[in-house]
Amino acid sequence: MPTALVIGAGVGGIATALRLRKKGYTVTVLEANNYPGGKLHAIKLNGYRFDLGPSLFTMPHLVTELIELYGIEPERYFEYSKKKVICNYFWEDGTRFCASADKNVFVKNASTTFNEPEENINAYLKKNKSKYDLTAELFLEKSLHKISTYLSKKTLKALLQVGKLNVNDSLDTIHRKTFKNPKLVQLFNRYATYNGSSPYKTPGIMSMIPHLEMHYGTFFPKGGMHSISMGLYQLALDKGIHFNFDEKVTSINVKYGKATGVTSTKNKYEADITISNMDIYPTYKKLLPKEKHPKKVLQQERSSSALIFYWGISREFPELDLHNIFFSETYAKEFNAIFEEKKLHPDPTIYINITKKEENNDAPEGHENWFVMINAPGNYGQDWEKLKKRAKASIISKINRILNIDLESLITTEHILDPVSIENNTSSYRGALYGAASNDKFAAFLRHPNFSNKIKNLYFCGGSVHPGGGIPLCLLSAKIVSDLTPIPKLL
Repeated sequence: MPTALVIGAGVGGIATALRLRKKGYTVTVLEANNYPGGKLHAIKLNGYRFDLGPSLFTMPHLVTELIELYGIEPERYFEYSKKKVICNYFWEDGTRFCASADKNVFVKNASTTFNEPEENINAYLKKNKSKYDLTAELFLEKSLHKISTYLSKKTLKALLQVGKLNVNDSLDTIHRKTFKNPKLVQLFNRYATYNGSSPYKTPGIMSMIPHLEMHYGTFFPKGGMHSISMGLYQLALDKGIHFNFDEKVTSINVKYGKATGVTSTKNKYEADITISNMDIYPTYKKLLPKEKHPKKVLQQERSSSALIFYWGISREFPELDLHNIFFSETYAKEFNAIFEEKKLHPDPTIYINITKKEENNDAPEGHENWFVMINAPGNYGQDWEKLKKRAKASIISKINRILNIDLESLITTEHILDPVSIENNTSSYRGALYGAASNDKFAAFLRHPNFSNKIKNLYFCGGSVHPGGGIPLCLLSAKIVSDLTPIPKLL
């Protein structure tokens, strides 16, 4: 039976392994860490459970369809529920907004809170849907690097209507043209962070991101985000996929222009096809040092990283939900600090995720588990110990002002993840959460393809390659790889 090797057991790597196994390959996954999931990991500390990585779950059908590939009811491996509230938003002047998952309720409440005509908000959401419908098949579901992609009727339709995609305006420009209230502009600008970019640089086509959230909804996986990777991992085991943990790949072996397998710290493996779920930068720099590198791709600006405080909190907050945002008063300066100055802004936007709202066992009775994140620059050798200390003080001060509390006295447990530890734990270059940033109108076309143009039988999946970062796009990258790989009997 034809063989496939997958480097990395992140969610994209597991999903690729599942699709290739279904296609008829014998699959082995090699993982440097002693656990599956990559960024989708979790820890338990003093009675609190924390998801360490991604905290937002959208488009659950991309997970369940992996299970359904095998004719299995998804509930056997994975369960989830839909949220009625997308996010709670807070500003320093006392403004608060609860974003309902019901589009009509959202529009009505947003119109009242921000004094914007309902027809303006509805028209904006309708345009976002049109952008997604025009481009999803081209940008998300197929390889941008195959001529066949551009020969479909849908692609030609999208290209003929490129003016509607707002690729020449920034996301912020689109929002300022659409809305009068700066708070509503800020609310929609934040979606640029979903791919680690700046709303003042990323093209207006990215306004289709809120459509994904508002159209499909936001969800919570039973057991937390970690259950996504663990459910797929268990399915993979049940289907005969082999996982070798604590086994770091040291090279991808190439002979006569073909990938022949890999060498690890423990063994040498041969395979018919090799797939890297590792960040594209270290894939080339560390695993393919003698091969010609795609310089333009590797020189692309990296996405933002994150500084995350995991706090056990000794009381409950009914005004907070699963997802909560405390906005900076100087949003443009925050992104300038991150992308231009490579610094943390003194007044950061704060995201708080509290899974205790959905999973009662995630914190002791009367307590909550706070995942407190701010956007951060990548690791460029900054003094992170000093930056973490300053950031903690800024975060606590801001939350205290908005919620009128003494937060520091409520913190019982603390764990911290910064760009350095993200880079070390996940091999993400500079600690970037999404590979390359999308701060350019050509960024989508500059992402590395899901296959190698120079080396046969070598493929790539995960957040640092096409179509991008985040759980849904990682899962789509796996589907694209599966579509690109040869049918086993033809090998």
